[in-house]
Amino acid sequence: MSFESSDTATSSDVAPPVAAARLTAHEARQRLEHERGSRLTQLRALDEAGPETDEHLKATQREALERVLGEIDAAFGRVQDGSYGTCMSCAKPIPAERLEILPYVRFCVACQRRAG
Repeated sequence: MSFESSDTATSSDVAPPVAAARLTAHEARQRLEHERGSRLTQLRALDEAGPETDEHLKATQREALERVLGEIDAAFGRVQDGSYGTCMSCAKPIPAERLEILPYVRFCVACQRRAG
């Protein structure tokens, strides 16, 4: 019994392009809503922290949370205008895996590293 191999691939044999793995607008909104809810819960927890909590630490954490909330709001804007998932520096698609972890991210890994 012999098996013939084909050097040509049919369209069903070819892997989908990386862009096909991008998040849909609905998925992006869901992830962003989840992130927003998590950060708002963290802010409420800071507000409820007792007087024994270091005020400088609370202020630093509040600033970081508010910065991320601003990034989340900006990401909602990018979903709305259709630029979500595109690196704001090099204009290449941001991998879906990165967006799943940080749905509000503006840059691909390479551009983020260059930005510092």
